[in-house]
Amino acid sequence: MNVTLIVADAPTASYAAVFTSNAFCGAPVTLGRRRMHEGLPLQALCINNKVSNVCAAGDGVADAETVCSAVAAALDLPGGSSSVLPSSTGVIGWKLPVDAMVKAVPDAVGDLQRDSLLPAAKGIMTTDRYPKLRSVEACGGRLVGIAKGAGMIEPNMATMLSFILTDLDVPRSELQRMLAAAADSSFNCMSVDADQSTSDTLVCISSATTPLKASRDQEALAEFEGALRQLCEELSGDVARNGEGTSHVIRVRVSGSPTREIARGVGKAVVNSPLFKTAVAGNDPNVGRLVGAVGSYLGRAAPELELGGVSMRLGGRTIFKQGSFDLDSEAEAELSAHLKQALITGEGGVSLPYPPHERCVEVEVELGNGDEAITVVGSDLTREYVDINADYRS
Repeated sequence: MNVTLIVADAPTASYAAVFTSNAFCGAPVTLGRRRMHEGLPLQALCINNKVSNVCAAGDGVADAETVCSAVAAALDLPGGSSSVLPSSTGVIGWKLPVDAMVKAVPDAVGDLQRDSLLPAAKGIMTTDRYPKLRSVEACGGRLVGIAKGAGMIEPNMATMLSFILTDLDVPRSELQRMLAAAADSSFNCMSVDADQSTSDTLVCISSATTPLKASRDQEALAEFEGALRQLCEELSGDVARNGEGTSHVIRVRVSGSPTREIARGVGKAVVNSPLFKTAVAGNDPNVGRLVGAVGSYLGRAAPELELGGVSMRLGGRTIFKQGSFDLDSEAEAELSAHLKQALITGEGGVSLPYPPHERCVEVEVELGNGDEAITVVGSDLTREYVDINADYRS
């Protein structure tokens, strides 16, 4: 287990967070929600991997609070334990090893440095093949984010674990609104395996050392919000790329929808379809599975829609329109080549410890029933995913 700390120089009132909507959420999520409700200044984040502190025997919230108190004492934080926000990830149902974690806190404090966020990105990993770290500049300042997640991934109003740091001073109410909106268009539009975690947490915390052009300058706020959305979209793409056993990332652009939620549902129906995912894993352009997944969702969620204007494209090539497939042997070869160029594994399908490129399997679905559009990303389904999750606790 790793205990990872992220610490600001001083307490800050500029922070925001969104959490899982899973009814059986982890104790750190319960405590995090309490911190948000209390609204006291934050100064430190304490993250552990391997054990998620979810529905374990005993008092998980008290266990998390004990670790927060140890962190606050070791750092001599003026706000005490209430200025520490905990996050945990790992096996569900295991009790947090509080004594071992408290003993590890001094070493975690000793590891703190100002040079890079990369050690923290590595420290929060579990089955991740590589750390996920992105940055973007805006408004004369910077946003830097890390994320953890490779399996049990279909977030809802959050992500697995992701932490975004910035020096830009954004009012807390604005930051909360922006973070929720950024999560909705990024992490909430991503799925590896359709299983929502009990521990999903997305936090943005600002040192507030760099003022915006003006606190009420809408142009500056809009620039910051765009940068935050970009960072979340890049991190969510990295999570899909780093999914357990992933050999292809699937990107689905759904347009012409009557509502945003129907568009999202269509996209997730595609990236969560086991049949389509396995076909992609095998570089088999079995587009009947694509059409079947879309039709199955629409039949349940929007049976009243007129579907005569629905069209679908794979790799930029039209494969379905006006209720019929548009395929021949040349198209099949072209589609297969598109799948192969999106492979992110090495020779013989071996997983790599790094992403060799950012190409995706590109799917487009035009519903012809409105103006709403959304992009959803996901991953294929391979034998390696099954092997990892069959042996996860072994």
